[in-house]
Amino acid sequence: MKDSYNRTIDYMRVSITDHCNLRCKYCMPHDPPFIPHGECLRYEEIVRICRAAAKTGIKHIKVTGGEPLVRQGCVKLIQELKTLPGIEHVTLSTNGVLLEQYLDALRALGIDGINISLDTLDPVTYCEVTGSSVLDRVWRSVQKALELGVRVKLNCVPLRGINDLGCLQIARLAERYPLDIRFIETMPIGYGNEFALVTGAELLESLRRVYHDLHEDGSKRGFGPARYYVSGSLKGSIGFIDAVSHCFCERCNRIRLTSEGFLKLCLNHDDGVDLKALVRGGADDAVLVHTIGEAIRAKPDRHRFYAEAPKPQVEMSRIGG
Repeated sequence: MKDSYNRTIDYMRVSITDHCNLRCKYCMPHDPPFIPHGECLRYEEIVRICRAAAKTGIKHIKVTGGEPLVRQGCVKLIQELKTLPGIEHVTLSTNGVLLEQYLDALRALGIDGINISLDTLDPVTYCEVTGSSVLDRVWRSVQKALELGVRVKLNCVPLRGINDLGCLQIARLAERYPLDIRFIETMPIGYGNEFALVTGAELLESLRRVYHDLHEDGSKRGFGPARYYVSGSLKGSIGFIDAVSHCFCERCNRIRLTSEGFLKLCLNHDDGVDLKALVRGGADDAVLVHTIGEAIRAKPDRHRFYAEAPKPQVEMSRIGG
């Protein structure tokens, strides 16, 4: 569906929990207590909302969190979403800690791709960032996914003075494996306000000193805003999601459904609709489809990260960022 700014909105991130199995020292102190399980959408409610969203033009769904695999039945939900009319791709975003045990089932149901958060390959830094010494488990998940032929994207958020000097080591994984390595700028949302920005342009410049033929890939590698670069030295690609330094809002094609059932239209805005209230209040499917469609038409034209004084916002784990 087109919104009022003539963008096609066809991608929805669906957060199924705000819980996680990591205790990041940088974000957890800022997080309010986890929301009660009963306040989260039930799986049948998520499926119903996604079915309605598909009727407005949503074609691609990413299941996320928090950490989605901590919620029992996540794989079965993905299987159900794969069968919805109009839905073409269903992918998963995970920190990879629990992923290994579910990979055979995910491959069997035809998962279209898995995004794995991996901010460093250094065990000490990994423990510093995440609060857990489980890097070996995450890396086993990456390797098994590749062995099974599942498309894998690794997401790295450079934090200046913490893991930014290890970004080249992350990028070099694309020399050995058919991985899409994506560097994501830290957004000034929640605890992200506390870190100095490492821009995609900075990283691209440093990587071009190593890969002299690094050039933008003209082929389509996904359904989001990442710009991908390839080199004769790489089996995979290197991507950049530069939401802060290179605003791509005019091309934004996504909306987000939080685990509490709020349809969020932009990470930087509070605009949206409480779909849980509609679903639990007895609204029929026609009302649900109409409400989602009207919300999409009202999607903000762009973020305002630095246009106004910052205000308290929920952490990314609460909104499926």
